[in-house]
Amino acid sequence: MNVIETRSLTKTYGGKRAVDALDMQVPAGEIYGFVGKNGAGKSTAMKMIAGLVRPSAGEIELFGEAHDADERTPHGPQPGFSRIGALIEDPGVLPTFSALENLMGKAIAIGVVRAEAHCRELLELVGLADTGSLRVKKFSLGMKQRLGLALALVGNPELLLLDEPFNGLDPEATRSMRNALMRINRERGVTMVISSHVLDQLDRMATRFGVIRAGRMIRELSVDGLHRECGSSIRVKTADPARSLAILEEHLPAATLRAEPDGAILVSGAARHAAACFGGAAGDATASGAPSAEEVSRILGETGLLILELTRIERDIEEFFVELMGGSDA
Repeated sequence: MNVIETRSLTKTYGGKRAVDALDMQVPAGEIYGFVGKNGAGKSTAMKMIAGLVRPSAGEIELFGEAHDADERTPHGPQPGFSRIGALIEDPGVLPTFSALENLMGKAIAIGVVRAEAHCRELLELVGLADTGSLRVKKFSLGMKQRLGLALALVGNPELLLLDEPFNGLDPEATRSMRNALMRINRERGVTMVISSHVLDQLDRMATRFGVIRAGRMIRELSVDGLHRECGSSIRVKTADPARSLAILEEHLPAATLRAEPDGAILVSGAARHAAACFGGAAGDATASGAPSAEEVSRILGETGLLILELTRIERDIEEFFVELMGGSDA
């Protein structure tokens, strides 16, 4: 079942579409990495899903229940929204209260049983258990981010919407936050949508990705689909493409072969993974399960086929996402 499904979801501000006919599907139990440039519409889309902003058009389905996005519909709590925890943009904290007092205020308001024990458990989870009576106005940005996550978790929501949760965190705190989120997903089955510019962190935790550009969904793909797109592969072109494909299929049964429109054949491993990681593709095609250029050349050469082109292609995941998002601004 999809926990989130949007159809033609649109939000217009002053005649400009911040979100433009967005179609999005988030299956239950997934960690969904929501990727896009600044201003692409990620935060606006998440606010509409959370019930914080009224859509201009389209439909949102949460936990199998459809919600009319018509702006004429009275705005207010609807079934499904109470099962969502959200950290979108700045955490909504009370600066003169302690971390525990901030959590207790929300817990009591929504009727959490054993509220204090629940809140202390959340502070332990996000690494703020030792803050005591320290007022939130004295917290660092990273501490406020962690408190925002704890607030989103009050009441044990089934869906978390997290907008740039790694903002302001040092590497150690980022790792701690990432591990906590993965543990919550694994142990409690909480579905998550996480937007982040820290792409390498998303790659380490996300099980599904959605790429948004200018308010529109460009591509949704699973982590396996992502890694099939990236990594090392061999591009070979011969004078007889059909025969070459048949020979390679016979000699390389474990490889993935794809015929290109220009007659070339793309040879890759059956299961490429992030040996092609952010910041650099796999240095060796064989590391991702792909045959080597030498092996492809030998197989075709032994059958007398004339090789016109033989190239190893390396593509990292960061490059792949930048292309989908519309290229670099640099």
